[in-house]
Amino acid sequence: MKTKRDIPAIAALVVGGALTTAAFLMAFFYAPTQLYEDLFRHDLTFQIFYFHVPVALSSFLVFLFAAFYAIRYLLKRERRFDTGSRIGMELTLVFVILTMITGDLWTKARWNVWWEWEPRLTTYFILTLLVIGYFVLRRSVEDEERRAVYAAVYCIFASIDVPISFFITRVMSDASKHPVVFENGGLAETPAAFAAFMVAMAGMLCLAFAVYRTRVREEMLRERLEAAKIALGG
Repeated sequence: MKTKRDIPAIAALVVGGALTTAAFLMAFFYAPTQLYEDLFRHDLTFQIFYFHVPVALSSFLVFLFAAFYAIRYLLKRERRFDTGSRIGMELTLVFVILTMITGDLWTKARWNVWWEWEPRLTTYFILTLLVIGYFVLRRSVEDEERRAVYAAVYCIFASIDVPISFFITRVMSDASKHPVVFENGGLAETPAAFAAFMVAMAGMLCLAFAVYRTRVREEMLRERLEAAKIALGG
């Protein structure tokens, strides 16, 4: 069974790889290391920012994307929307894991601990558990339609933690130790740093798009093969 090449996915993969590589070089050789001297030391702590923040923001965006498809599934009850939401959650899990790894590296380098129960880290840890719980739920329900409905409802309610985790450092600024790099005139008023960050962000989103498209095509092919087996067997 021949399938056409997914040109948008291939293009996004190439562009994403190029932008991510460029962001890596910009983080070390172009962006100023003196930005936020009160938050970063002059070691790899600052360079982690250019990858940790784009990955974290991507996890938020993809989670909301999955919730959007979950809503569409509840409205339309079409399998493709459930598939889109599930793949979105798979990608969210990948970004969540990367966020936790890069975040822990920064925490260890800056605060000399691997974990701190401050507002942003706590709410993001809850988000991580919610994402894992989504897949536990899907595996615990055998009926396909019920599984899709339960997963969609769960995804929608779980996504409420996304804005909570994003805004918590601003709402609880006195209690939070997590840096807010988009305020106090730092990143926005430092063109080189902002450019490096935007390149990294664009690259991360391109890679996310490429992976998502590839997974959707894989699922579509699998469903077609299953339908063909049923037709031949019946």
